Amino acid sequence: MFTYTNRIKPDDNSIVDYLKNLLDKKYQIPTFQRDVVWEKENVKKLWDSIYKFYPLGSILIWKTSTKLESHREIGGIEFASNFNTNEYQYILDGQQRTTALLTSIYGGKIADNENFDPKLYIDLTVELTDITDDTSYTKRFLFWDEIDDRNGQLKANSGKIKRYQEKLIVSLIDFITNYGELERNLYQSGYTDFEHPYLQQLRRIRDVFAYYKISLIELRGIEVAEVCQIFERINQAGKPLNIFDIVVAKTFRPEDKINNISGFYLRELVKNFQANIPSTQYKDIDSLTLLQMLAVVVKLEFPDAGIQNITDKYLNNLKTEHIEAVWSDFKTAIAKTFKFFDNSLHIKGPKLIPYRYLYLTITAYFYRNHKPDYSFLNKYFWYYSFHNADLLTNTTHLWEHIDFVNQQKANSTYSFNKFDIDKNSIRKSFYSSRGRLSRAILSLYANHKPQDWAKPHNDVLSDVYYLFTDKPNLHHIFPVNFIKQSGIASQIESDSLMNIAYLSQITNLKISDKNPLDYLKEYDEPGLEAVLRSHLIPTIILEWSRGDALPEHALSIFIEERVNLLLEALRLKLEGIEFNVFDMGDRTDNISS
Repeated sequence: MFTYTNRIKPDDNSIVDYLKNLLDKKYQIPTFQRDVVWEKENVKKLWDSIYKFYPLGSILIWKTSTKLESHREIGGIEFASNFNTNEYQYILDGQQRTTALLTSIYGGKIADNENFDPKLYIDLTVELTDITDDTSYTKRFLFWDEIDDRNGQLKANSGKIKRYQEKLIVSLIDFITNYGELERNLYQSGYTDFEHPYLQQLRRIRDVFAYYKISLIELRGIEVAEVCQIFERINQAGKPLNIFDIVVAKTFRPEDKINNISGFYLRELVKNFQANIPSTQYKDIDSLTLLQMLAVVVKLEFPDAGIQNITDKYLNNLKTEHIEAVWSDFKTAIAKTFKFFDNSLHIKGPKLIPYRYLYLTITAYFYRNHKPDYSFLNKYFWYYSFHNADLLTNTTHLWEHIDFVNQQKANSTYSFNKFDIDKNSIRKSFYSSRGRLSRAILSLYANHKPQDWAKPHNDVLSDVYYLFTDKPNLHHIFPVNFIKQSGIASQIESDSLMNIAYLSQITNLKISDKNPLDYLKEYDEPGLEAVLRSHLIPTIILEWSRGDALPEHALSIFIEERVNLLLEALRLKLEGIEFNVFDMGDRTDNISS
C-alpha cells in the first residue's frame, strides 16, 4: 500500500547503470514526450557539469501499471513497451539529458543531422585551471568533426588528430568498455608518473563513471491527474503535461503491416484535422477542449465506455477503438460547430464564446444529426449566453444541456423556460476576456456584422480581426480622456460595454480622444444611420452631433438607449420565449412580456 511517505521515492544510479537499464528497455519513453532539441554546446555543458560533479537535476520516473504506448527513439534506438509486465517505468522528465548521455557515449543518429556522429571524446591534455574555470570544457570535450583533419585538409584539426593518434584524446565509451587499455596506452607512451596530469585526468573521468550519481525521483501509486500536476510543477521551463498527452500515449498503436493492422496516433489525427479547419480562428482550440468534445461523443455512442464525465479521471478511460469508431462523424460535428460560430453567428474566434462548454453541447447536437434546426440552435446559444443565471458553469449543467439538445435532435420539439435578464447587469458590464456576460455582449455586437464607419459597405470584423491582440480592437464611443476632461460621466459608465464598439484600427486611431460630436461629423454621410444600427448604437448620438450639443448626462442617456436596443435585439432572437426584464438598479422598474 502506498502512503504519502513512500509514493514519491528519491533514488540514484550511476551513469553506466542508468543507461544500461535504458538499453535493457526497463524505461519507456511515452509518446507525449516532446521532441528533443539536441545541440553540441548543451551536450558539452552537460558533461562539464558531470566532470565537475555538479548536480544535473532529477530524472522523473513514473512507475505504474498503466500501459502507455511508446514509439520514441533515442539516437536511432527505439524504446517501446513491447512486453507485458505488472509495472511500467516511464521517463516523465529528463528525456533531454538522457538523450545527451546516451548518444554522447553510445552514438546514434541525431534528427535533422543524420550524418553527424554524436559520440563524445575527451582531450586528456586539457587541464582544469581552477574551480571557476568555465571555458576549458569547449576544448576538453570534442566531437569527431572537431578532431578529424580529413587527411590533412583541415589544418585547424591537425594538432587534435595527432593527440588522438597518440591516445591522448579518447572516447567516453572506452571508459566503460576499455579502461584498462586506456591506462596501458599512457604507460606505454611514457607517462608513468602516477601524478602525471594526463593520468590524473584519466582517473578523474573513471571516477565520474564509477561515482557520479544521477538523481531519480520515482512516483508510485499516483493517478494520471496528479502525475500531470507534478510534471507541471517540476517542469517549469517546459510545456505542461496534460491529460491529452496521456491519452495520446495510451491510445497510440503502431502500424503492423504483417497482420494488416493500421497505426493510430491521436495527436497526428488532431493536427491534420486542425490544419483543414476553414476558419483560421478555430484552428488553435486547446487540446483539452478538443479531448472533452471527443469524450462527449464517445459517451453518446458508447454509454458503457466508462466516460461518465469530462474530468481527467474519465478522459483517461478513452480507448483507441472507441475513438476510431466515432472519429469520422466527430470531425463532421466539430467542423459544423465551428462553422456555426463563424458563419451563422458571425463570431470570428474562440475568444468571444461565452461558455467553453458550448463547444461540447453544440458538438453533441451536431453529432450524427443530418437535419439540424438552426433556429433552435440560435435560440439555445443566445438564451444561455445572456440568461441572468449562470446555467452552464459545471459538469452537472453540461450533461443537462446535452440531454436537452439531444431531445430536440431526437423529436424536433423543444421548449425553453422563462428567460430572465437584469437590465442593470447589461448597463454595468465591462470588458473581461473571461467574463461570460462580457463575451456574450461582444458576441451580440459581432453577430450584427458591424460596418466600417469610414467605408459603410465593409464589415469591420474579419477572419484575422482577433489575430493581432488578445484584446479585440474596441473603441470607446465617448472616449475615456474626453470623459475625464469634460467630467460628463463616472468611470463605471465610461468603461461600460454600452460605451464600446468594434472599429477598424485605422478608424480607431483617427478618432482617438475626440468629442463624439466632432468625429461623427466626419462620417456623417448617407448610410451612417444604418452603420450605427449595425453596431446597436442609438442614432440619438447622431442627432446630438448634428445639433452640435450634448445634453446633460449625455452618456447616461446614451447607455440607457443602447441597453434598450440590445434587449430588443435579444427579444427578437428569443421570439416565442417568455422574456422577463428586471432592473436591479431600479427595483421599481420591472417589465414582463
